[in-house]
Amino acid sequence: MKLAARVDQVTPSLTLAIAAKAKAMKAEGIDVCSFSAGEPDFDTPEHIKAAAKQALDAGKTKYGPAAGEPKLREAIAHKLRKENNLDYNAANVIVTNGGKHSLFNLMLALIEPGDEVIIPAPYWLSYPDMVKLAGGNPVIVHTDAQSGYKITPEQLRKAITPQTRLFVLNSPSNPSGVVYTPAEIQALADVVVEEDILVVSDEIYEKILYDDAQHVSIGSLGPEIYARTITSSGFAKAYSMTGWRLGYLAGAVELIQAVTKIQGHSTSNVCTFAQYGAIAALENSQDCVEQMRQAFARRRQIILERLNAIPGLTCAKPDGAFYLFVNISKTNLNSLEFCDSLLESQQVATIPGIAFGADDHIRLSYATDMTSIEKGMDRLDKFVRSLSLA
Repeated sequence: MKLAARVDQVTPSLTLAIAAKAKAMKAEGIDVCSFSAGEPDFDTPEHIKAAAKQALDAGKTKYGPAAGEPKLREAIAHKLRKENNLDYNAANVIVTNGGKHSLFNLMLALIEPGDEVIIPAPYWLSYPDMVKLAGGNPVIVHTDAQSGYKITPEQLRKAITPQTRLFVLNSPSNPSGVVYTPAEIQALADVVVEEDILVVSDEIYEKILYDDAQHVSIGSLGPEIYARTITSSGFAKAYSMTGWRLGYLAGAVELIQAVTKIQGHSTSNVCTFAQYGAIAALENSQDCVEQMRQAFARRRQIILERLNAIPGLTCAKPDGAFYLFVNISKTNLNSLEFCDSLLESQQVATIPGIAFGADDHIRLSYATDMTSIEKGMDRLDKFVRSLSLA
């Protein structure tokens, strides 16, 4: 069967593939310590589940508006006004089947063949492939530990060409966990405005911050950058609602109308009764978010101490999200070799950095229990010490 050429332009998700392999090994009775999936191990808070159950009982089981339930769109807009200083109304918001879906829809609505999209590396692995599927060209700008894995204003300006349409900003970041400071966000916003391009701000991890890190929505820094900003987020990470598939996109009304048109011919509305769980997530106490954040903070401290005690591995302290981006260059293995050998020999699942544009790194998610962290670090230590680091 002849397939469309676009299929060959993209690669399967290594994150999903390795997470699936780890789950299959566990199903066979193998004791696997998995640091692969970016998925909180907590259950969805009870009040959110209760709201979805109540919606089911109330018959909220029919088709809904393609852009989302009006009450949820207004709740999201209220949240963005109150917490992010973004002057959005319900008409500026579309509810999508997860944060990933919001970004995919955006690329289809915005990017044409030949358009360039600037993506700092390390990057979330789906960004470049989404651009390719829309017919655009991803322009990868590499960063390193010395720059804190952050793109500088100078790098951004140098990467811009007449074909540049969009800049992708992710803070807090997957996979590095870095958080841009307010001053750094302002400096990038200045370039976006001066060069008259658009920016999509992926803020899915905005509530998972540590120490003195502060989240700033780039679109909040003035009317000129606001007009050039699209904001993407969702409920998966902060509320442990990964399987609910609830995300959203916020931006200019014309853009949201275009995305709604695309969604209307693909998925139509998001699961109706699930949206009532999202309303409860936004409108009720945020104590559950803080409890999970505190647990992540404790885990971060333990796993970072354990990991940096392993010879040959180095890792900077992340300021947000729940990932460690570990430099493995001294092991003389590339990231695929490292992760495959670690999984086969020690039953520890991690993600190769090549998926994020950095083949000398691996990503570990500490969104898992403390017992698995301690056991997994013991096994990782044993594995690395068995290698020749000459």
